[in-house]
Amino acid sequence: MIDLFKSALIGQFHAALAMLQSAVEQCPDEHWHDRVGTHPFSHVAYHTLFYADFYLSRNEASYKRPALHREEYQVFGGTKLPPEEEPISESPIPREVILQYIDHCRRKASEMIAAETAESLAGPSGFWWYKIPRAEFLLNSVRHIQHHTAQMSLCLRRVAGIDVRWVRTG
Repeated sequence: MIDLFKSALIGQFHAALAMLQSAVEQCPDEHWHDRVGTHPFSHVAYHTLFYADFYLSRNEASYKRPALHREEYQVFGGTKLPPEEEPISESPIPREVILQYIDHCRRKASEMIAAETAESLAGPSGFWWYKIPRAEFLLNSVRHIQHHTAQMSLCLRRVAGIDVRWVRTG
């Protein structure tokens, strides 16, 4: 049963990341700066990937930042854009960096989840602020990816008529 659960969880991480990748790839250059809520499209993608990467680690201490990591873009607090009427002059994060980060997260999800055991999945999340079992915590991470992908998809549909297709499994 544990192998079935791990396989399903890897499949759902990959599916969520595939939908995120589709949104990133389909976003027209002229909309790469568009706001998704109060942040640029690329910043939302980066935030989503940073936390996918971070929470796939065993715990905070074991997290190894990839070479493409950008400290200033990991969280939304304190990184708000200027008021709506001020134009965004440049993209804070290039599309190529986002696509590399998606590949990094896809590999990490496969490796880390494959290494989980029944005991580790039933144990603590590894992050003191999440007081839930690791299995639920990893499902929560998939939901985080889907939450922001849905925001980005809505933005694309609204500004460019682009539809991000549902992916069932990775």
